[in-house]
Amino acid sequence: MITLALSKGRIFDETMPLLKAAGIEVLEDPEKSRKLILPTNHANVRVVLVRASDVPTYVQYGGADLGVTGLDTLIEHGGGVAAGVAATGLYQPLDLQIAKCRMSVAVRSGFDYETKVKQGARLKVATKYTTIARDFFATKGVHVDLVKLYGSMELAPLTGLADAIVDLVSTGNTLKANHLVEVERIMDISSRLVVNQAALKMKQADIRRIIDAFSAALPAYSSASK
Repeated sequence: MITLALSKGRIFDETMPLLKAAGIEVLEDPEKSRKLILPTNHANVRVVLVRASDVPTYVQYGGADLGVTGLDTLIEHGGGVAAGVAATGLYQPLDLQIAKCRMSVAVRSGFDYETKVKQGARLKVATKYTTIARDFFATKGVHVDLVKLYGSMELAPLTGLADAIVDLVSTGNTLKANHLVEVERIMDISSRLVVNQAALKMKQADIRRIIDAFSAALPAYSSASK
């Protein structure tokens, strides 16, 4: 049995056409089913539904053989990615180019971020992505105090909890609606296919077949989604 870990929401929705192009179809709608393990049209392939932040953990410890996860989640889980392998040992064979967005720094309108940085001011930054934020500001030589939040990030600058936030940005409409402005782009984010390295050795033929199918489907999917 090959187990693929996915999370509900944008990543799941954008993975489905790619899975279909790779010849794999999930047989039940997760929005209409209470099941957390979904069958596919292949008897030896199933999908497990987990929280987005848990996908790398399931794959790392063998709860799933493969998974689809955002680069942001992968970095926060493993502390970095290099040469296709996360620091945790997860194999990362493909950038699927789905669920694209960007990680950015945003502040409330009227806050002079550039001057504060030039003056060497110590900034209070609210974020869910502490590893990415810490590395980014350290590279810039900016001293920050990080405040870990899990949601409603835009409230932090508006209530005085923080000077800035580090968060995912797609259209930027949420920032504008809350009178925030994007001041620095940290990195582009997309979703990756990650693989358990032990599973790759033990189930090499089956997993390699899925990786190759994803890889072959990517050009057609990318063209169709433009």
